[in-house]
Amino acid sequence: MFDTVVVATDGSDSVERAVDVALDLAHRFDADVHALSVVDAGEVDASPEQLREELRTALETHADAALATVENRADGAVTPAVREGRPGAEICEYAREVDADLIATGTRGRHGENRLLLGSVAERIVRISPVPVLTVRQLETVDEGAAASV
Repeated sequence: MFDTVVVATDGSDSVERAVDVALDLAHRFDADVHALSVVDAGEVDASPEQLREELRTALETHADAALATVENRADGAVTPAVREGRPGAEICEYAREVDADLIATGTRGRHGENRLLLGSVAERIVRISPVPVLTVRQLETVDEGAAASV
């Protein structure tokens, strides 16, 4: 059913469960896994000119770390990729290029606090993706102290 799964990651806490679900799904279908992280060109372009290269380097380093996390969690091979551009568009374009059967993503990333239901990137992917999209929401953790007092 699935031969190629693209896991979109920005390294945020909210994408951890999406990575786990995507890797489990890929394992069950013996699918190839591609992990993709996108350096947001808009974020770089919006920064002061004298800081852009430093910010780009920092974001690339962060993207590499996010991909390493996926590779470390996988029980098989993962093809990592870093792109620069608009995240939603880049993720969908990458899925086309690798002939993906599924894109898996979290619902809220680094900017998730500003979105009500889906993060802006996840929403964009769902709207423009050429393949099915699996959005995985991070489960809320229960504060143990609060749970004990209930």
